[in-house]
Amino acid sequence: MQPLAAWLVARPQNAILALAATLLLPLLQIVSGIIMVLLVLHQGPRLAAIEAAIAGALLAVVSLVVGAPVMQVVIDVLSTWLPALVLATVLVATRSMMLTMQLSALIAAVAILGFHVVVDDLTAFWEPVMTFTLEWARVNGLIEQAQVIESSPGQMAHALTVAFVLWGWTKAALFLLFGNRLATVEPHKAGPYGRFCDLDFGRVIALLMAIASLLAFATGAAWLQSLAVLLLGVFWLQGLAVVHWLQVDGELPLFVVIALYVLLPFLHVFLITALAVVGYTDAWFRYRRRAVTKNEE
Repeated sequence: MQPLAAWLVARPQNAILALAATLLLPLLQIVSGIIMVLLVLHQGPRLAAIEAAIAGALLAVVSLVVGAPVMQVVIDVLSTWLPALVLATVLVATRSMMLTMQLSALIAAVAILGFHVVVDDLTAFWEPVMTFTLEWARVNGLIEQAQVIESSPGQMAHALTVAFVLWGWTKAALFLLFGNRLATVEPHKAGPYGRFCDLDFGRVIALLMAIASLLAFATGAAWLQSLAVLLLGVFWLQGLAVVHWLQVDGELPLFVVIALYVLLPFLHVFLITALAVVGYTDAWFRYRRRAVTKNEE
């Protein structure tokens, strides 16, 4: 186990302190989710849940003392620790990263379907966000972006719905992947649940995406369009895994991977779409498996 991971699981108070401290700041909440996964993998779901409950209670008490809203603590716990706890528990039970990631994608699909069922008017629901974004675009001179929001509020509402669910799923997936990496005994070797560069959602999710796309094209149903875009979107992590595989097991220079991460915040729409296409086609054609078979021959 890596030194930081060893310290976190050495004593319950270490875990509680780390969970509470990292949940306070939005920029560190991904770290908090990663810690939760690490605790589940090394201590089991029960002890990890108890430590999280104590950390959450401490944060609630601190919020009451300083006059901060306790509800924000509840929201942060439910959006960060709960998905990390659930996915890590599934990973321990199945001992399969592929099955766990497939389940996470199905949960995201159910979430976006539930969003369409519960929210009658997506445009009205996202109106405050679109109004804020519109004003921000105008102030910063982004005239074309502002015109897109004004001319197609319905499409923007559906795009925001997909983006919201996809971001939530991406966070949970990153919790699991980085937590698994941190839990490895030796930093440069695969852990008991495999390497990130071997990540594969399989053809089941790919087939569901294809069916949703065909039905969306045939019916024009907005909820099917959202489902199809979401299921394609989850494959961006598989595309990223392919890039890492090309660097680890192939001949792709390391600077290309570094450049990808540097450009990702600036070209995120283009790069995530490109990675999703790579990941989706890899699910069908299995580029990495074919390359390994060819090298063995």
